[in-house]
Amino acid sequence: MAKERRKKDEGNKRILILGGSGFLGNAIYKELCKYFDTYGTYFSARKSYEDNRQFFRYNMEEDDIFRILEKVRPHCIISALRGNFAAQIQAHQHVVEYISQNDCVLYFLSSANVFDAYRKYPSYEYEKTLSESVYGRLKIKIENMLLRLPQEKMGILRVPMVFGNGSPRIKEIKKFIWENEPIEVFPNLIFNVTSDDKLTQQIHYLINRNKTGIYHLGSKDLVHHEDFIKEVVERIGNFNPIYKRVYTTNEDRYLAVLPKDNKLPKNLQVGYQEVIDHHVNR
Repeated sequence: MAKERRKKDEGNKRILILGGSGFLGNAIYKELCKYFDTYGTYFSARKSYEDNRQFFRYNMEEDDIFRILEKVRPHCIISALRGNFAAQIQAHQHVVEYISQNDCVLYFLSSANVFDAYRKYPSYEYEKTLSESVYGRLKIKIENMLLRLPQEKMGILRVPMVFGNGSPRIKEIKKFIWENEPIEVFPNLIFNVTSDDKLTQQIHYLINRNKTGIYHLGSKDLVHHEDFIKEVVERIGNFNPIYKRVYTTNEDRYLAVLPKDNKLPKNLQVGYQEVIDHHVNR
């Protein structure tokens, strides 16, 4: 079960978001910066980050994360890193070393793909991970590093597909519609989803309440991928898009992370319909 860490005054808690300029990392930064002393890393040189003293440039393949850790001395690290897999592994090895020697907790954004070898059922927090994909195996490798830490020092946050107006997936769907390109749908895939807004609220809650352990941060209900995408397109506008139906198996397969042991309060739970109705605009 999730444990609670020793409380720190909210305003005094320093948070460092690795990958703070990415889609999810930046959404988390915007949610937390009003409440905590929040810092982030960026890679691509953009003036908005260069001029922001809360952000540090970090090239994962060349720079040592210890330099930033020693400068910020965070109480909480959120990892939303993307990019070179070998560099990600090395960066997390260094972060775990820092965590083990300092009063700090690490929240790692993992993925439903850590279970993508299981097809017959949804997956729950404490089930054994198994992946057929390179991406899923990367997430498992980093998860296993965290699982060697004391539980009060780590949070594994498994996230399904993320939708929302600023999300790459919604932008891609809109691009395909405008350019009359086919939109891929997977008729046999049963999955759950979330939005960037709801996910950042959930992470804020976990940090504020000093919750640690393994959390599945997806919608409480499941839906077929094809049905979901078609509803999203209807929400965007009155179009007749081309759909490309992709069958990876003859039977229904699941890629869904549901909570059983570590459930969030009802006001922080979300249904897939709410993701469409409240987080996808025309």
